[in-house]
Amino acid sequence: MAQALADTSAIYALIDRDDTNHRKAVAILRSSQREGITPLITNFIVAESHALLLSRLGAGIARDWLTQQIWPVEPVIPADEKKAKEIIQRYTDKEFSYTDATSFAVMERLGITAAFAFDIHFKQYGLQLLT
Repeated sequence: MAQALADTSAIYALIDRDDTNHRKAVAILRSSQREGITPLITNFIVAESHALLLSRLGAGIARDWLTQQIWPVEPVIPADEKKAKEIIQRYTDKEFSYTDATSFAVMERLGITAAFAFDIHFKQYGLQLLT
């Protein structure tokens, strides 16, 4: 089964019905499921998503998402963190977050080329976005 890394931007868009990307996120998820693509997230994405949901939508929604989240979680390993730091140092013209850079490193390690994201940084890094 093919995989795509899901970013916090997609997770948030799926949960917040008022998000400008909500309908698109739902459509992409449904299309991906039909194509046999399984979203994967990292433990850093779990932390970032929980924090964003907590700050914008409240503790209840953040807690529910955390306890009901069913996508596989790939741990960021030390080699991924080393690679992320190298990415941030190399791309001085970009504003990649550390979480973004660790996502890029994990995707490279696992051979994943597509991201379920609305964050332009994935495209700037040369990755394919699910549409």
